[in-house]
Amino acid sequence: MTLSLEEVSVFVAGRRLVRELSLTVGPDEVVGLLGPNGSGKTTALRSVYRALRPVGGAVRLDGEDLNAMPARAAARRVAALTQEGHADLDFTVAETVALGRAPHLRGNQALSSAEHELCRRAMARMDVAHLAGRGVLSLSGGERQRVLVARALVQEPRVLILDEPTNHLDLHHQLRLLAMLRGAGLSVLVSLHDLNLAAAACDRLAVLAAGRLVACGPPHEVLTPSLLREVFGVEASVVPHPLTGVPQVLYDLTAMKGTPA
Repeated sequence: MTLSLEEVSVFVAGRRLVRELSLTVGPDEVVGLLGPNGSGKTTALRSVYRALRPVGGAVRLDGEDLNAMPARAAARRVAALTQEGHADLDFTVAETVALGRAPHLRGNQALSSAEHELCRRAMARMDVAHLAGRGVLSLSGGERQRVLVARALVQEPRVLILDEPTNHLDLHHQLRLLAMLRGAGLSVLVSLHDLNLAAAACDRLAVLAAGRLVACGPPHEVLTPSLLREVFGVEASVVPHPLTGVPQVLYDLTAMKGTPA
């Protein structure tokens, strides 16, 4: 499924936070959304999973306007892991993951045996199967994050939206999650702060600054010293990874002395 943002503009509290953003994510493609704090990444993602409605432009799935779809139909196609993702009720991990099936069920319809197996596989995939009987409020931040990713996978979406999904995760689970995204067979739009992880995990990178798209392309084309200086305000060298050739950013900390925090 192809996700297309077509000249999307979003206003929040009277301020335009996203400006005429055009971006496409193709089938089985992982696109990383990068940018400094306040660049519009989260706002752009929220317009895709319908938490915000664009005031201009459109978000389309295979050419169909996402905001014109019934909520249940949209939820069958798009799943999201948000920065605000949390649990207020102490459901068990198994119950929380099973909530991902809600768009596919009617009323109090029980999960089928195939759906229970789907939940078990998703929990195993995210390394939380051993926590199935635990209440989610008793989990660490990283454990809870993995549970929420499992819930999104159980939704069986065609498009997956993730806003800073590696937050709270240890290095092992960061790499495990990003490797999973590459093999998920989904259209994935993910915001990340770690540029090296983004370069390793994403087919293309899209960089926002002040709500505008300023660069988009393969990691080796986007991650340049001049872009890092202009967009992120850092001095850095970019070198190929010795094994994969993927660009790696090497930061010059001495250049940051005396700059405001």
